[in-house]
Amino acid sequence: MKKIISYPLSVIFYLFFGLTLLIFHVLQWISFNLFGYQAHKKSVDVFNFFLLRCLNLVGTRFQFKNSFSFEKNRPHIIVSNHQSMFDIPPIIWYMRQLHPKFISKKELAKGIPSISYNLRHGGSVLIDRKNAGQALGQIKKLGHYISETKRAAVIFPEGTRSKTGVPKQFAFNGLKTLFEACPDAVVVPVCINNSWKLQRYGMFPLGVGAFLKLEVLQPLQVKDFEIPELIQLIEKIITENVQLE
Repeated sequence: MKKIISYPLSVIFYLFFGLTLLIFHVLQWISFNLFGYQAHKKSVDVFNFFLLRCLNLVGTRFQFKNSFSFEKNRPHIIVSNHQSMFDIPPIIWYMRQLHPKFISKKELAKGIPSISYNLRHGGSVLIDRKNAGQALGQIKKLGHYISETKRAAVIFPEGTRSKTGVPKQFAFNGLKTLFEACPDAVVVPVCINNSWKLQRYGMFPLGVGAFLKLEVLQPLQVKDFEIPELIQLIEKIITENVQLE
């Protein structure tokens, strides 16, 4: 029954989703070109707020837990498990005070209103997954960027999303490169649960009634650990909090 209901609700979702992309593409262009970074950043924040409201149309609920205070004037590295493309809007909205920037595959830099524009102009980096040297170079660039600007990098070390919610093994090189490029960063582990249920059938129809949960776990300082030890600890902290329902 849920899958049957999901078809008309998904049509409604994509109508509002597409309209949101088009409207905020124009608003982002105006903000960036006329008023600069801060205005553009605020437009991106509001854009992602409305993406969450679009997801409400298919019965998605959100819960964000954070018991920790983020330090101002410190770079942060948000490390999260990855379950769907819809992991990104709640990170941008709920963690907006950190100015999160993403590591994205280069194919997303063109053709998607609002999303492609933000990836090109918002401080994120674009990588070629077939070229390891280029990818690590861009990750290093992002590390230097957040070190200088005191903003945040977001990395999904599993590389690709888990279609069932079961965590994949963390890749080592991307995290290592980011930590080495920004040794003064605070690492913010984030555990995401249930977003895979939105894409349990693929992109259409969307899963109905998902309860997407994000939880900020114990922050860690890069400088307090040897990098291999830190990566193992982050992976353990996150995977232990994944809930398979």
